[in-house]
Amino acid sequence: MTQTVLVTCSGPDRVGVVVALTGRLFDLGIDLGDTTFAVLGTAFEFSSVASAPAALSHAEIDAALSDLPELEGCKLSVSDFAYDPHHAETGRRTHRIRVTGGDQLGLVARLTEAFVEFDANIVRLNSERHLVGDEQQYTTSFDVALKPDRAAACLAAVANTAEQLHHECRWEAL
Repeated sequence: MTQTVLVTCSGPDRVGVVVALTGRLFDLGIDLGDTTFAVLGTAFEFSSVASAPAALSHAEIDAALSDLPELEGCKLSVSDFAYDPHHAETGRRTHRIRVTGGDQLGLVARLTEAFVEFDANIVRLNSERHLVGDEQQYTTSFDVALKPDRAAACLAAVANTAEQLHHECRWEAL
């Protein structure tokens, strides 16, 4: 018998965090499902929906992870995942869109408005600032679920919005 849990961890980024976390979860007999890891500034964030042995308590998982030296000073959380761990149709990625240009206040908000108009669901979003020469650039990647009959119009709307914001927009079907 198993239970579905959500394991999250955040703290100062350092080499070895992912291998320490995933290795210890494996040692506990925990099977990872949807999992994300990201460096955010000088910190990291890890999140996983996982299948854990029913006899293993949240406190036991937390204690086993807290013992890891790589997680010193990190915030851990283990909780029940009350939702279906399998993706619905709106969670299946159909396209990846990448928008790049100068950093602007409200950029992500403006871009995401186009998705709502076409009943598109953002499945994954990643944004980051980076220097290109002396200029601050901003790159946002969206993995989205687009309905086949509305995909072309949605992609055109996102590209038009990006162009109005003086950004470059590329996409690919997945």
